Amino acid sequence: MRKGSFRIVRQNRGMLETSARLLRLLSLLQARRDWTGPDLADRLGVTTRTIRNDVDRLRSLGYPVDAAPGVTGGYRLGVGAALPPLLLDDDEAVAVAIGLRTAAGGTVSGIEDTSVRALAKLERLLPARLRRRIGALAAAMVTLPGSGPSVDADTLTFLAAACRDHERLRFDYRTHAGDAALRETEPHRLVHAGRRWYLVAWDLDRRDWRTFRVDRMRPHRPAGPQFAPRPLSEEEVTERVTRGLATATWRYQTRVSVQAPAERIRGRLPAGVEVQPTGPDTCVVQVGSDHPQMLALYLGMLDADFRIDPAADPDLAGHLRVLAARYARATG
Repeated sequence: MRKGSFRIVRQNRGMLETSARLLRLLSLLQARRDWTGPDLADRLGVTTRTIRNDVDRLRSLGYPVDAAPGVTGGYRLGVGAALPPLLLDDDEAVAVAIGLRTAAGGTVSGIEDTSVRALAKLERLLPARLRRRIGALAAAMVTLPGSGPSVDADTLTFLAAACRDHERLRFDYRTHAGDAALRETEPHRLVHAGRRWYLVAWDLDRRDWRTFRVDRMRPHRPAGPQFAPRPLSEEEVTERVTRGLATATWRYQTRVSVQAPAERIRGRLPAGVEVQPTGPDTCVVQVGSDHPQMLALYLGMLDADFRIDPAADPDLAGHLRVLAARYARATG
C-alpha cells in the first residue's frame, strides 16, 4: 500500500475516533446539568484541551454549550432554538417508548396527545428489532382507566427542576382534612405511587422531612434560592412514602398491645404500618382507619389477642363491645 493510502486510512480512523468522542461528549452533557472540564476529560480519556476543542466542534454543529470561566472550566448544554438529538441505547429507547405509551393514558394531565405524537416520531426512527420488542410489550399491556386526581405536566417539570437544582419551594397546600397553609420547603425527590405523585421535601417550618401530594400543591413561581441538599438515601425516601401511604388518610388512630411476635403481625398488615416488638411474643401496633368500625374489624383480622386502653380511645372501645355482643348473638 502506498504512503498516501496509509495517510488516508489514518485520517479516516482519526475522524471516526473524533466523531465517536463527540457523540459520547454530547451524551454526557445531556445526562447531567453541569460538568467540569477535568471530569469530562477523565470520562473520555483525553486532555482538557481536547475537551475545549470538542466543545468548539459541537458549537459549530449548532449545539449550544455554555462554558463557565475558571481554572476547572464548567460546561453545560444550553437551551437552543432546536432540540438536539438524543443519544439512546436500545434499552433506553424501549424505556422511553413504553413510558410514552403509559403517559398517553396516565395521571399527568395535558400530555396525552403530545405523548402519542412523540411516540409516533420515535417509532419511525427505531430499527425493526426494537419496534418488535416495543410492539410485544404494548400488546401485553392493559391500562386501566384512572380514577384518581391528575396533576399538571408543567407543575411536575417545575418541581423536578427544583429538586435537580436544589432550589427552595414555596407552595399553598391543602391537607387531607381540607386545611390550607403556605409551606416552605427544600425539595428532594418526586415519587410516583398508586397513580398519585408525591414530593418528599424538608419542611423548613417543621424542621423535618414531609411528604406532600402534588395534586394538592399550588407552587409559587419562580423557585427560591439554592440550598445545600440534606442527605436522604433512596431507601429512606421509599420508606417514608410507603409509611405515609399507609397512615396519611387515617382519621382515627390508636396504639394496640398484641399478644403475638412482631414479625408475624407485620405479615398481616400493609407495608409502612408501625410495629414495635416489646418482647419475644408481644408487640405494639400503631393502627388506624377512617371509621372506628373498620378499625375494629382490622384488629379482629390480626388473629391474635390484643388490648387497648378504653380511657384513651373510648370510641373504639365502644365499637369493640358492640361487635363482641353482635358476634356472641350470632353464635347463639
